[in-house]
Amino acid sequence: MLSRVAENTYWLARCIERAENTARIVTVNANLLLDLPKGIAPGWRPLVDITGSNALFEEHHRDYGERQVVRFLLGDERHAGSTMSALAAARENCRTIRDIVPREAWEQINGLYLFAGDQLQKGMTKTGRHAYLRALITGCQTIAGVLDGTMLHDQGYEFMRLGRYLERADMTTRIADVRSATLLPDADELRPYDNIQWVSVLKSMTAYQMYRRSEQIRVQRGPVLRFIFQNPLFPRSVRYCLEHARTCLERLPRNEASLRVTGRLARVLDGAELGRLSQLDLHAFVDDLQLGIADLHGEVATTWFPPPILVEDAA
Repeated sequence: MLSRVAENTYWLARCIERAENTARIVTVNANLLLDLPKGIAPGWRPLVDITGSNALFEEHHRDYGERQVVRFLLGDERHAGSTMSALAAARENCRTIRDIVPREAWEQINGLYLFAGDQLQKGMTKTGRHAYLRALITGCQTIAGVLDGTMLHDQGYEFMRLGRYLERADMTTRIADVRSATLLPDADELRPYDNIQWVSVLKSMTAYQMYRRSEQIRVQRGPVLRFIFQNPLFPRSVRYCLEHARTCLERLPRNEASLRVTGRLARVLDGAELGRLSQLDLHAFVDDLQLGIADLHGEVATTWFPPPILVEDAA
């Protein structure tokens, strides 16, 4: 397989996953703010914290107001993690490999990109936001389903799945880290609201119902962390994503370095006693995981993708 095609299929999947995840966290945050009293609600800044784009945001905005954050996350083309930027990148990646992906997938991606742009202003409003974000999430899931169900399950397909699972694992760690850091102070009068925020962590990943089915206990910190990090059966847990990334890598040539990084990440994850970690220790643990995921991406890019084109200095 050509390295350029491998890179395009990988980033196609990452960008679709990114657009869906961004739409999810905006939806859940809006609902969370309705459930919490004004004085203790976390506001909109945590969403920018999750994306790690604070410097870019603060370059263009004075405060983390609802209107500014929603526009930044949904429609700001200067922000690579916004839904419009992610869908535009997915569309461009798909356009360059239209002979590799099914025509139906291209039509779905192109249609979702056009819808997202045409309806963006309506999606910025409080009355139109829910329907807009729901359509984006459903559209991204439809694209993933079309690709899974109609694309040849060859090496290109493995790069696509690899991109999807690395993006998903990265977002799960970011949500857990930022959301747990913005949970309420440990005060008796605030504990009922603490439960609401852990529910929001689960709902950010559409994990609430599966958590209740799997754990069969009330929502609380330790079990939630174990579920979203270590559950081997939930498709958005970090453990599930790493395991499926490993199976993708095993079907690719020259995979030794990438498999070593994956194995190290899995051992770190399996050995963690998440329910006993303090907030500081949890943050350090998540930092290590995110660095490991970045290392894995680096190995994938070095092994299979074309080297970046360097423009020599004219002088």
